[in-house]
Amino acid sequence: MLTYNIHDAKTNLSRLIDQAVHGGEPFVIAKAGKPLVKVVPLDLPVAVQFSRIGFLKGQVKVPADFDTMGAGEVERLFDGDAA
Repeated sequence: MLTYNIHDAKTNLSRLIDQAVHGGEPFVIAKAGKPLVKVVPLDLPVAVQFSRIGFLKGQVKVPADFDTMGAGEVERLFDGDAA
């Protein structure tokens, strides 16, 4: 594993990160010869895309009177005749 001092790491950071990501080669950043941090590529899982639209297709039935369901009860609640 290669070690770079902070100045060299700052100067070549993009190249070093590309090597770590694409080449799988981690590296260490040191200050005055003392290792401070280790940079390694992350093994992130591929994001799974969920398709939510239509996920209950064919499983739910909407009644024909859906628009008027409970209309009487709603009217009673607004008129103040609630039980």
